[in-house]
Amino acid sequence: MSATLKSLRALSDPTRLRIMALLERDELSVNELQEITRMGQSRISTHLGLLQESGLVQSRREGKWTFYKLNSNADGAAPEFIQLAVRGAKEMSEHSVDQLNLKRILARRNEQAQVYFNQVAGRFDRSYGPGRSWEAFGHLLLRILPPLVVADLGSGEGLLSELLARRAKKVIAVDNSEKMVAFGANKAKKNGLKNLEFRLGDLENPPIDAQSVDLVILSQALHHANDPAHAVASTHKILRSGGQVMILDLLKHNFDKARELYGDHWPGFAENDLHRWLEAAGFKKIEVSVVAREEQPPHFQTILAGGVK
Repeated sequence: MSATLKSLRALSDPTRLRIMALLERDELSVNELQEITRMGQSRISTHLGLLQESGLVQSRREGKWTFYKLNSNADGAAPEFIQLAVRGAKEMSEHSVDQLNLKRILARRNEQAQVYFNQVAGRFDRSYGPGRSWEAFGHLLLRILPPLVVADLGSGEGLLSELLARRAKKVIAVDNSEKMVAFGANKAKKNGLKNLEFRLGDLENPPIDAQSVDLVILSQALHHANDPAHAVASTHKILRSGGQVMILDLLKHNFDKARELYGDHWPGFAENDLHRWLEAAGFKKIEVSVVAREEQPPHFQTILAGGVK
């Protein structure tokens, strides 16, 4: 089969067009392509094999990983076919989501500190060590953090707020339950936490002045919001320039009973949803990644998203 016919065959499948458009930005591994496209590994490997055979894609080994990229040394009509493939991919409905997921993957790859943390976290529970606990690590990290003005939105009874208040300059805990706010306020007073203030309000319009806080936290609260995108946008308004938002929530799941058992309004969120909402709100340096997975069914996964104003 001629090189031209091989190239035409390679361009005949929409999935291969999507892959080529992704490889136009940067080289990617099979696992990264799998995460971006939500396709199976064997399916992606098959498509990559055909693209490599046609001369449109090349690969290189790095340790145990194989990375693929567009063949910059392709001769003949191959460069024209590559341009045609990328142009065709941009006309597909999946293109915008693919590019958003790609942006997230590349940002995560470049954040070496996050990679290191994942490696440490993966080793943490493998062997017992006296005095080693997440609680202890949490207190250690709090001592390192500078004193900030923090907004804990959807705070509940204020467990996290109370912990943060022991280090923060001020913590404003917001919840839409009068009982929770009263309980948290009484407990803060009992524990002598004068820098912890509870306020009655909702996530989408928190009762906090614009540009008045350094850090906004939404810890397992966003899936209770009526309009999550609007709730994310509201965090941008109350942050000072250079302030950060941190969202800890569930990765999208299929456990339908969560609404009945826990009062959840949303079944978690896809990574690209959080990235898109943060970007639309005006945040920069956005990072989104899965940070934990429960061992017991239904195996809820926890997603951490953040951005800087």
